[in-house]
Amino acid sequence: TTDSGEEVSNREVKNILQQAIDDENKKKPLTDEALKLILQEKGYQIARRTVAKYREQLNQPVARLRKEL
Repeated sequence: TTDSGEEVSNREVKNILQQAIDDENKKKPLTDEALKLILQEKGYQIARRTVAKYREQLNQPVARLRKEL
């Protein structure tokens, strides 16, 4: 749900997550906690564990494995 109580699809949240991961600095990728904060800024109340679950469903590894030198 959003801050206003509106129900949203998990596909919508996954799209925002994917966009954030695509736009991140590859030398310093975003952690699950940072991704959670991005979603909260957009008004989505979501737990870090849920962010991790959605990230895995998008076939995105954890931040340390996404890091490029």
